Amino acid sequence: MFVTAAAGQAEIVGEVGTTFKLIGANDKIVIEAFDDPDIKGATCYLSRAKTGGIKGTVGLAEDTSDASIACRQTGPIILPEDVRNGKDDGEQVFRKSTSILFKKLQVVRFYDSKRNTLIYLTYSDKLIDGSPKNAISTIVIRPWVQEKKSEKSRGQKP
Repeated sequence: MFVTAAAGQAEIVGEVGTTFKLIGANDKIVIEAFDDPDIKGATCYLSRAKTGGIKGTVGLAEDTSDASIACRQTGPIILPEDVRNGKDDGEQVFRKSTSILFKKLQVVRFYDSKRNTLIYLTYSDKLIDGSPKNAISTIVIRPWVQEKKSEKSRGQKP
């Protein structure tokens, strides 16, 4: 039942340095975008801390559990039946390893049928000790209207 967006499916949108490291990469905040694998037209933007230094450069550092998420409707949304009826509540839609062993940042999805709203929750967990740090974002599902350009607005004469 778990669908995981592979690391290759998240696109890095940008990053900023937060701490200078004399040796190895600097600590930074990375912004990534990923599309919900089950719901076309739903895109989430995730910012997260990435540890630098020598350990971070070689992949041995453990990133902090700090993350933020913002999700938006980017196209028409048609909900699959399992989402609409609540069977997929808590479905994992994104996962990223944040340490060499056992720690991961993940995003799970819920659907509030009363308000016709998708809810995305991001949190970090570890095999033994997870973190209470979390963030949510919502997408109120609305009809997707695309403006049709009239010939007049395209600069053509009727």
